[in-house]
Amino acid sequence: MTMYFQSRHEAGEQLAVQLFEKYRYENTAVVALSDGAVAVGEPIAAKLHCVLTMLVSEDVAIPGEGQSLGAVSQEGTFTYSSELEASEIREYNTEFHGYFEEKKREAFHKINNLIGDGGIIDHDMLRERTVILISDGLSDITPLDVALDFLKPVKLARLVIAAPVASVDVVDRVHMVADELHILDVKANYLGTDHYYEQNDLPTHEQTIAKINQIILNWR
Repeated sequence: MTMYFQSRHEAGEQLAVQLFEKYRYENTAVVALSDGAVAVGEPIAAKLHCVLTMLVSEDVAIPGEGQSLGAVSQEGTFTYSSELEASEIREYNTEFHGYFEEKKREAFHKINNLIGDGGIIDHDMLRERTVILISDGLSDITPLDVALDFLKPVKLARLVIAAPVASVDVVDRVHMVADELHILDVKANYLGTDHYYEQNDLPTHEQTIAKINQIILNWR
């Protein structure tokens, strides 16, 4: 049976109930992977009395393939999608090298214009904490690849990945890297994240980032 959620906020409340028992007394940070994930993460952060922040990344697509090569993080680091084999990456880079370099520069420039040079998340904010990575729907592994790359230098207490809905493929891949998964509904045939929410009236990217900046200022 397909699980539908009234809104991302309501889905976040359901996840918050699951996470509360275990993490209410832990030193925790909720890290959203997208604008929609911020809406899911708000009730979780509120219930756990912890900081909510966001890892901003920009996707770089393979021309004509409808597939992601990878994504640029707010640090300017490029992470290749783990769905691609090394031989495929070499082939695409040979064929589209100039194009990809230009797209990476554009992506980093776009991120900097939105959030400034310092970004809205740093390693110190997450060190020694339980980090809960939040998505509003996990159908593409790339945002998680970027997040895991960003977290590599950080010593975490625990890594938890949570989402209201996810594809079977992504769940198969991420259960190896997370200490714990909280997924409310897993789909063999994933129809696009908006499909699972009755309300899809999200704030703009700029409004979401302004909100996150405010939360972090108040937290600090």
